[in-house]
Amino acid sequence: MRETVHVPLGDRAYDVLIGTGLLTSAGDLIAPLLRRPRVAIITDETVAPLHLATLEKALDGAGITHSALTLPAGEATKSWGPLSQSVEWLLAEKIERNDAVIAFGGGVIGDLVGFAAAILRRGVRYIQIPTTLLAQVDSSVGGKTAINAPQGKNLIGAFHQPSLVLADVEALGTLTRRDFLAGYGEVMKYGLLGDAGFFEWLEANAPAMADGDVEKRIHAVKRSVQMKADIVARDETEQGDRALLNLGHTFCHALENATGYSDRLLHGEGVAIGCAMAADLSSRLGLSPQEDPSRVQAHLHEMGMRARLSDIPGDLPDAAALLELMGQDKKVIDGKLRFILMRGIGNAFVTSDVASEAVLDVIRDAA
Repeated sequence: MRETVHVPLGDRAYDVLIGTGLLTSAGDLIAPLLRRPRVAIITDETVAPLHLATLEKALDGAGITHSALTLPAGEATKSWGPLSQSVEWLLAEKIERNDAVIAFGGGVIGDLVGFAAAILRRGVRYIQIPTTLLAQVDSSVGGKTAINAPQGKNLIGAFHQPSLVLADVEALGTLTRRDFLAGYGEVMKYGLLGDAGFFEWLEANAPAMADGDVEKRIHAVKRSVQMKADIVARDETEQGDRALLNLGHTFCHALENATGYSDRLLHGEGVAIGCAMAADLSSRLGLSPQEDPSRVQAHLHEMGMRARLSDIPGDLPDAAALLELMGQDKKVIDGKLRFILMRGIGNAFVTSDVASEAVLDVIRDAA
């Protein structure tokens, strides 16, 4: 079972394949892209023991030679040290511009390897094989690559589109429930920002999807990717509409910073909490119906997800300190924070016209 979403970006266009059996047929799918039958794989210590042998067997079957670098798992890998290690390894492997690098893992590996590919020899091709729900629906598509800085998340990076994305939903079966649900935070985001009908579908079907329904997983991934592809095609480098994809992220990135980019808060969990807070802020400003925040909260609770700041273990900075952390966000323009808010579920927009006191009230009430 396989679906295809095309990302139409002219000579940088590519396909996102979504379905089952993609990992075992990866060699045949990748071979047509290669000038010479050679790839370099970068993965992490979580993914390698689970899936690397399957990928290597598929490449062997297609006559593609390969080498692999395995990095530590976790958000701390999105930093200068592992980036330098990856680039120097790729140079040692004599990877050329016409070769391809495979980013094989979740969002951390995808972001890091994409950035390494962007700067290696001023740009080599790379292929995304995302193994988490978050990476399949969001970070593997659209060409945003980056590492983190002490001042904030994803502040050092480049736009560099992949040549192919293989989203095998069978890989999701090896995720912990927490990791799957963290990725679901990004899925829900798509319904909230641009498709009320999809959000309704999720309210009815997401519990079964979380429990392993493969057809529902394929549908959710395809719809999410299609929405992202449509937005990226209109606004590749985030000059306008693409900012909508950051719904919930202004709150999320501040919370990730406050929790030290640790396992206290996974990225998708922060997105989910951030979406709930954006819904609350939209309602308080009279932009969306009063029942929207409770509807979002109720759905997150039904999914067994974190929905409020009080759901994050340990102490957090006070509201003023969190607002200060938001000031490091990439979406700040001319010193003004940009928020993605909603005129009702499925109708998001970007604004800088939000009083700090309203934001502080939302933060205080979510604690």
